[in-house]
This record gives sequence, structure tokens and C-alpha cells, in this order.
Amino acid sequence: MKKKSTQFDKFTKKKSNAAIKEQFRQEKRKFKKEREEYFDKKKAEARVQRSATSRQQSDPATQPQIARPQTSDLMPLNKFIAHAGICGRREAAEIVKKGLVKVNGGLVTEPGHKVSAKDEVKVNGKKVFPAKNLVYILLNKPKDYITTTDDPQNRKTVLDLVQRATKERVYPVGRLDRNTSGLLLLTNDGELAQKLSHPSNEIKKVYHVTLNKQLDRKDFDQILKGVVLEDGPASVDVLAYADIKDKTQIGVEIHSGRNRIVRRIFEHLRYDVKNLDRVIFAGLTKKNIERGKWRFLTEREVRDLKHFSKGK
Repeated sequence: MKKKSTQFDKFTKKKSNAAIKEQFRQEKRKFKKEREEYFDKKKAEARVQRSATSRQQSDPATQPQIARPQTSDLMPLNKFIAHAGICGRREAAEIVKKGLVKVNGGLVTEPGHKVSAKDEVKVNGKKVFPAKNLVYILLNKPKDYITTTDDPQNRKTVLDLVQRATKERVYPVGRLDRNTSGLLLLTNDGELAQKLSHPSNEIKKVYHVTLNKQLDRKDFDQILKGVVLEDGPASVDVLAYADIKDKTQIGVEIHSGRNRIVRRIFEHLRYDVKNLDRVIFAGLTKKNIERGKWRFLTEREVRDLKHFSKGK
């Protein structure tokens, strides 16, 4: 049926197929350009956000620190000292027993003696206070740094690496040998330090070991079975070749906190440990932390550490 014409038809200019196609192409190009501009804008915003985050992570002043209100409740003296960031609770107990602590001017040698924030507590003649801000720093320790808070020989300590991180006095949880690299936690939270250091909690540690020669199957099985060292039997939880093509690269999971235990196990079987690197500690990893660098723990990581189950 032929379309009925109207008196307005003469004012309507009909488009050719070529014109219609050209209009479609122009609209398509316009849409493509707008889409590219939109995604370019989003990418630019993401780069700015990443840059801001990077600056924030490198600036200790902007890092979140988990606040803890000053306690007025009674607590054992060694716990009070630990909360002051002097050392862990076990070390604090030894300090008290040695007669180095006074409470309100009187000498106290009982670690369980109850004190509060209102009491004057002095350690070696210096007044100490419970920490108001608890700080948790994860360090990727390089070689040639010792894990002590003070060294009479003036060697480099791990505190030199985190001295810009906080004004609070922190100390390392556990130890890493001078020639051992990897994860080390530093904090002024004495209660958490005690929890992570106590052998009964069986904190898992994973090490990457580089040996001077290939670990043969016989010795591999012997380590899993257990070896007897000068201070008693020693065993690992998990042992594996880190690289199946290079059997000098070994992964070791262990929960023992005995001194130099990983090195001594291999040395007992006549292997020299060329490199020892702790890659996991209590569920924390070295991800995004370069050697010699550090970062603050997140609130979630702190919660996980405080509520971990035995052997986690």
C-alpha cells in the first residue's frame, strides 16, 4: 500500500543510504571516543589513588596506630613493665627478680605484685608508663643486623631500620640470627609479645634454606623423622624441596623457638647453610615488603594475632 503523502512532505529531505551509514559511523566514533575518555579518566584517578596510598605508606606519621586506653585496673608488675614497652613479660619478670624495680619508692622483687597506672614504677631508676599507643611493625630484616635493643659493640640493630616508624619504644618479638634474614615483628605490646614467644602456643614459622650441596633423600627422611642435637631431639613440621630441579633449596616449617634450631638441624647432618630466610611468621608474610623495609600491621592482622588458635 502506497504511503499517503501529506502537505508537509515537500519540506522533508530524504537521506540516502550513504548518508545514513555515515551518520551511524559518526555516532559510533563519538561513542567510542566518549568511552575511551571515560576509562582514561578512571585510570588516571586510580593512578592518583595508588600514588597517594604509596606516599601514605612511606610516611609513618600517616600510618594508623591502634590506640589503647591507659588502664587504671590493677595488673601484675611484670605485665605493667611489658606494657610500658621495656621488654616482654618474661624478661620483665627477670628484671623484677633481680631487684631493679621500685614501686612508689620501695623495692619490689615479686613479678606478680599488683600495681595500677596511678603507681610510680621505676626500672633502673627511670620512671616508666604503660603505653597509650600500641604499635605493630613488620620488618623484612636483612643480614648483618642483630635483634637486640642495645649492643655494647655498636653493631647495627633492627631498631636502626625502624627508628622513623614511631616515637614509641618497640622491641623485637623473638630472635633472628645476625646472618638470618626475613620477617621480624616489633611491638610495644608486651602481652602479645609474650603470647607469640611462648613455646606452648606453637607459633608456625616457615624458612627458605639454601644449602651448600643437594639434600639427599636419606637425610631428607632423617630430618622428618627427627635428629638428636646437644640440647635434645629436634624435628620439623613440614619439609619440602623449594625447587624440584635444585635440591639445595629447601622449605622448612617449624614451630620450635629454640636457638638456631634450623641451622643446627642441617649442620648436624654435615650441611652448611648458605642462606636462611624466614618467609612466614604467625601467618604474616613478606608480601610487598622489600628487604630492609617495614610496614605497620593492619587492624585485622592484629586481631588475628591476638585471637589465633594454637599452632595456627
